[in-house]
Amino acid sequence: MTRQAAAPPRPKIAILGAGISGLAAAHRLFELSRDRAQPVSISLLERSDRPGGVIRSERRDGFVIDHGPDSMLSDKPPGVGLCERLGITGRLQRTREEFRRTYVAFDGRLHPLPEGFLLMAPTRLSPLATSGLFTLSGKLRMALDLVLPSRPRDDESLASFVTRRLGREALDRVAQPMVGGIYTADPETLSLAATMPRFLDLEKDHGSIIRGLRAQSRTSAATQSASGARWSLFLGFDRGMETLVEEICGRLPSGTLQLGRTVESLVAADAGWRIDGEAFDAVIVALPAPVAGRILRGTDAALAADLEGIAYASSAVVNLGYRRESIPNPLDGFGFVVPHVEGRRIIACSFNSMKYAGRAPSGHALLRAFVGGALRASMLERSDEEIFAAVREELRDLLSIGDPPELQTITRYPSSMPQYQLGHLARVERIESRSAAHQRLALAGNGYRGVGIPDCIDSGERAAEKIFSTLESSRITDAA
Repeated sequence: MTRQAAAPPRPKIAILGAGISGLAAAHRLFELSRDRAQPVSISLLERSDRPGGVIRSERRDGFVIDHGPDSMLSDKPPGVGLCERLGITGRLQRTREEFRRTYVAFDGRLHPLPEGFLLMAPTRLSPLATSGLFTLSGKLRMALDLVLPSRPRDDESLASFVTRRLGREALDRVAQPMVGGIYTADPETLSLAATMPRFLDLEKDHGSIIRGLRAQSRTSAATQSASGARWSLFLGFDRGMETLVEEICGRLPSGTLQLGRTVESLVAADAGWRIDGEAFDAVIVALPAPVAGRILRGTDAALAADLEGIAYASSAVVNLGYRRESIPNPLDGFGFVVPHVEGRRIIACSFNSMKYAGRAPSGHALLRAFVGGALRASMLERSDEEIFAAVREELRDLLSIGDPPELQTITRYPSSMPQYQLGHLARVERIESRSAAHQRLALAGNGYRGVGIPDCIDSGERAAEKIFSTLESSRITDAA
């Protein structure tokens, strides 16, 4: 009677951090293991008492409240792609296109962003000409982009680029609150190459930002006309963004997610790693870059130094639920942004129940205000009550809201937003080069090549594919 050979032990993979990057990595490893019939043991270690990181949703009194991000971009494939593989695209929620406009708080009132304005530059001059957001000289200065010589640079700050091509008003009144607000960053240090390389390419390829945006708009319109636009640019979920976290967690094998696990040490050992003394064949570090750097100091000092050199900013999200009759403003848009030059205490405010249907009970409205960031860091030193009072004062001034809210929440996110400062891409290339020298180590997260949910998903999935491929190659070599 022949004895069957014992099955080789399953490779043990640890993932540090159960934010969306770590969750995406765990799910991708599970998919690869299942599809290729090569079992692995996955330990997803999270120090807090819940997965999802900054993604957190709550359903309360008829309100659907996102305490962190409420959307992801549809034009970055990893986000929608994961939803398709999870079978949850039916739960994705389009924005309400009839309210697809943005306002800018300037000089005590809300001005609509001119139609055709894309982040920092206009594509159409006629709406710009009639806008009350800019002075006549500011409008003429923006139009000069059409004739200014092209002098592209490899890396340039947002402030330098916009003032060079479009003038100071374009920076102060639109680019800083729109682009700088996405990254809660200082435009004087924010790297355009790391955040908005599209605009650098427009100058290189078209010699003008306005001409380049017009060309891209025509191409995009033709593509959508031919294929039909399936999604709006921003997508949420019918019951909040945490739906994505819940769906991923529900598909992971039992025991994969381990909450309340603080990692004290990560040490290279033999062909793998030891985490607080426990042996693993491979590790994916899906933690904020400085935290990753601290636990890797003993393994690779140069790698750790670059990781710890990535700065992060803090912010807070304030949700406010009102009776609709308490808000005189028509709320006929997605919300407004606040230029730093205005000296106000909020970065922006989203009209969440106008942006997405079903976010507030009948006769009510849900607003989300944002405070903090690199330029308003001192706001986070205030108490919750002081922040609530400051936000309500700003909304009273800008939206004429006198009544108190029926619901208010605040969620703080300390050191949660990486600052892609000048030289960021060179730093990331060094990080990737150093980490590649450790074959069974991969890094993932928002600190490297994108801060949005699809970027984080892509980062986590790429890390999982690298680790699985490495272990697969080792298995083949061992078998030979």
